[in-house]
Amino acid sequence: MKGSKLISVFKQGHLVIPLFILQNYKKFDLKMDEFLFLMYLYNLGNSSIFNPGKFAEDLNMELTDVMGYIGTLTDKKLIRVEVVKNEKGLMEEVVLLDDFYNKLSLMTMEEVNQVQKSGGSNIFEIIEKEFGRTLSPIEYEIIKAWLDGDMSEELIKEAIKEATFNGVSNLRYIDKILYEWGKLGIKSVADVETNRKKRSKEKDTADVDLDIVEWNWFDDDE
Repeated sequence: MKGSKLISVFKQGHLVIPLFILQNYKKFDLKMDEFLFLMYLYNLGNSSIFNPGKFAEDLNMELTDVMGYIGTLTDKKLIRVEVVKNEKGLMEEVVLLDDFYNKLSLMTMEEVNQVQKSGGSNIFEIIEKEFGRTLSPIEYEIIKAWLDGDMSEELIKEAIKEATFNGVSNLRYIDKILYEWGKLGIKSVADVETNRKKRSKEKDTADVDLDIVEWNWFDDDE
């Protein structure tokens, strides 16, 4: 497959490549064209109908190129082609990306373990305990980005408390809290407390003003 053919196809539509995968694609030991074909399959979903002819048509490439890349990805244990029974009870060949996702998960866990072995953060375990489940590779990457961005662990913990207080166990929500705090210049737990006191004071002032507006002056004159 020629790279120029894939590039022309990608210009016509949208290809989603998570940043974590893009940053670590060399670890898959793939050439760029092989990697891009894998991303094409990734965008089709974890399980897609095995249809080399359609793949070739979608990518404007030769069928022999498609079969070559499928063979390479299978040999490297990134995809599997299996025969399964569909919803109608009929047997069909599908491309499965379970092995690819498992490799992603192992890569993420290796990075987390390296951080922890070097005396790094245990914030991953804290969030998993709070959520009551194992974090996904993308969630690990988001947390790692916080830490790499010099976000203090104490501030992250405070954001977790804020989310829990609001009844939300969602990493995107916590990320939004940290983003908003960043815009306000909040860099420590002390800054969070100062901001809360300021907001509380503003609320109290607003309540007083509301009492003045709603005062029944006619009753008062009587």
